[in-house]
Amino acid sequence: MKCIHWKGNRERNRNRGFTLIELLLVLAILAILAAIVLPRITGRTSDAQIKATQAQISAFKTALNLFEVDNGFYPRSLADLLQQPRDAQNWKGPYLDNDTVPKDPWGNDYIYVYPGRRNANSYDLSSPGPDGRPGTDDDITNWTK
Repeated sequence: MKCIHWKGNRERNRNRGFTLIELLLVLAILAILAAIVLPRITGRTSDAQIKATQAQISAFKTALNLFEVDNGFYPRSLADLLQQPRDAQNWKGPYLDNDTVPKDPWGNDYIYVYPGRRNANSYDLSSPGPDGRPGTDDDITNWTK
């Protein structure tokens, strides 16, 4: 009879669930893992956004240079890469694959200045970067800082 009593006790313990200490231990382990992993993931996301911005600036450079070869001058705005300006008689665009001028990964407009202040013989092209403010250290540009 003691065996039956022992067996019933064991089955009852199996159906009991987790103790509070076990749950707290699992939560602590998950918190430690999150503290280790999340900064690495977010750092890579930031790097990916910067690389995407650099790639977009490179694509703009190609489009702007094609516009200049076709027309003999650089466009007055990035929108001129999508719709023919009146003074561009040899326009062979659109020079971008988009329907609208793309924004940077942070949702900011790219800043295009022609004639350039930093690139005197061509144009300046930049993204305000993660902080969204032009003229700060995190800007991504087509000139050497």
